[in-house]
Amino acid sequence: MTRPGGPGGDHAKGTGDGSEAVALEVADAVESLANLWALAAQEASLRLSPHQLRALRVLEGAPGLNLTGLAEQLDTGLPTASRLCDRLEAAGLLERTLHPRKRREVRLSLTARGRRVLADVAARRTQALAVALAAMESVDRDALRRGMRAFLAARNASSPAAGQAPEGGEPSGR
Repeated sequence: MTRPGGPGGDHAKGTGDGSEAVALEVADAVESLANLWALAAQEASLRLSPHQLRALRVLEGAPGLNLTGLAEQLDTGLPTASRLCDRLEAAGLLERTLHPRKRREVRLSLTARGRRVLADVAARRTQALAVALAAMESVDRDALRRGMRAFLAARNASSPAAGQAPEGGEPSGR
């Protein structure tokens, strides 16, 4: 896990309610959630790498984006983004079309199959999360909801780019 020495180690005792001790506990929970998220995505009808899934999510939010825009959103180089699009196109998840006014520009968009795969992944992730939440007491679920809202508000207030997903992340809750 995230804690030096593993869960329950000397560092786990921390300083109680201090921000660093809480950060360690939250980091462990986030790691567990990330594992749940990844496993749910791998159970989808079509297995995609985290990079492929992220590219599809970017294109879902910005249909018609060009290759340069996708590469920027993914924080990767053009050759890497191009190969990624080649694989997604070969899988029938992405289509490339010429821009109607800029002959040298190619637009990228999801196919119907690409949208279905994303919906399938989102549904599986939601279900996996719902199972975990159902095992919690109602009062704890409510506290988690309030805590997450407060965290997002604090994060958004402290960083204008906080709403953007880091590598492999997805801010929209999917």
